[in-house]
Amino acid sequence: MKSEDAATTAKVLIEALPYIQKFAGQTVVIKYGGNAMVDEVLKSSFARDVVLLKHVGINPVIVHGGGPQITELLEKTGKASKFVEGQRITDRETMDIVEMVLGGLVNKEIVQLINQHGGRAMGITGKDGRLIRAKKLTLKRKASETTETIDLGHTGEVVSIDPTLLNHLKGDDFIPVIAPTGSDKDGQTLNINADSVAGKVAAALHAEKLILLTNTEGVQKDGQLLARLASREIESLIAEGVIRDGMRPKAMCAWDALASGVKTVHIIDGRIQHAVLLELFTSEGIGTLLYS
Repeated sequence: MKSEDAATTAKVLIEALPYIQKFAGQTVVIKYGGNAMVDEVLKSSFARDVVLLKHVGINPVIVHGGGPQITELLEKTGKASKFVEGQRITDRETMDIVEMVLGGLVNKEIVQLINQHGGRAMGITGKDGRLIRAKKLTLKRKASETTETIDLGHTGEVVSIDPTLLNHLKGDDFIPVIAPTGSDKDGQTLNINADSVAGKVAAALHAEKLILLTNTEGVQKDGQLLARLASREIESLIAEGVIRDGMRPKAMCAWDALASGVKTVHIIDGRIQHAVLLELFTSEGIGTLLYS
């Protein structure tokens, strides 16, 4: 190694040291989705980041999505995907595919990648150990002078999180990898938004940080990245139309997590290799840090 390369490497390690010391023993919940889940290089990069976190004493908990994979498999079966306000309408047939993709194909691939890079990952769904208690989600939308109620089928929202299983896995040095499905009081399986699950899990575990991987730099205004954002600013940015579309549910998830005691939330660009490490262990970071 050339001397200048060695010096750069040493500088990076020294910069990371105080952050490693600060967060050792803390829990970090990471919502894994977007391009980071479909690009082979990024998938490997993410798995190595997670393993490194565990080896330096930080406890990562992964909640993953799988929307593109679900849509792709539905198309192969000749079934169209339908969404209302960003929520998938999940009928019985779609729910069967959601369970197969999230709890099977996607979850097991993430577990395998982490294990290949030296970690000890354990794949679970929200139904395991009664982790996620959910209820059916219905949307109400104003139409002229009336309010329309929209039935989303087997789409749900989190009622409560029982962290018992996650705490056992953490105590045994496993890395939990959670598929965002849960059960209602009657045992019916429901498909739940992964951002929402990640926020609720972070709150239940009293996490130091919640990290949301996206396909954008973070929250932007007039084309400029907002590197730091107080939770009190979220509502006004939504009203201004600055936070909209796919960023809106992420921002609301962040607001809810912060209000529930999570120290900080990070919305970062999962298209960048080692995005998690760059955000956690460098002074500048790469995305938007949200705080109370």
